[in-house]
Amino acid sequence: MIIRPASDRSLLISFGEEISIEAHRQVACLTRALAGIRGILNLHPAFTSVLIDFEPRLRTHAQIEALVRERIEAPAEESAPPPRAVTIPVRYGGEEGPDLDDVARHAGLSPEAVIERFTAADYVVYFVGFSTCYPYLGGLPPELATPRLSAPRPHVPEGSVAIGGSQAGIYPLASPGGWRIIGRTNLRLFNRASEPPALLRMDDHVRFVPCEIA
Repeated sequence: MIIRPASDRSLLISFGEEISIEAHRQVACLTRALAGIRGILNLHPAFTSVLIDFEPRLRTHAQIEALVRERIEAPAEESAPPPRAVTIPVRYGGEEGPDLDDVARHAGLSPEAVIERFTAADYVVYFVGFSTCYPYLGGLPPELATPRLSAPRPHVPEGSVAIGGSQAGIYPLASPGGWRIIGRTNLRLFNRASEPPALLRMDDHVRFVPCEIA
């Protein structure tokens, strides 16, 4: 674990540079352990790190660092919520998945084989970020890893299921984006009328299932 100042009111806690389920578990554990503490304004988990924003009138860098070391060394909380299993129905290819053929060519597979391998995998929500409720998913089969587009699309439809490098993701809202779109779901990932408004949260397990009408 590496702790270093990121600004006059933030600390960056890193658990190495390699994306892995082990690093994710440490990120998730620390994020839960620090939630709700007075003086901590925001927690920003990522693949291998947590950025902590704090109120400098209430806390110092040294105090936040001491809290981090105290909480990370404490036994795991028994109250941590168990992972939820969420199924995402997807319609692949065609207008809903314009990059499916490119992913297949890059992997040396048929589009059907890409769909089969993509849907057979078990994904974990590493964190939620980028835009409102965008889930970054670990668990993509290595052979399906595909570079992002050289130039982002100005418009990616809501519900687009995509591959970006070695990760998978789902666009909760229409937005620009450079990930490879292989399908689309009509399942809403963000709904202001719901509580909470986000369908997915950190540590959820996600499975994709093909369907005729997603």
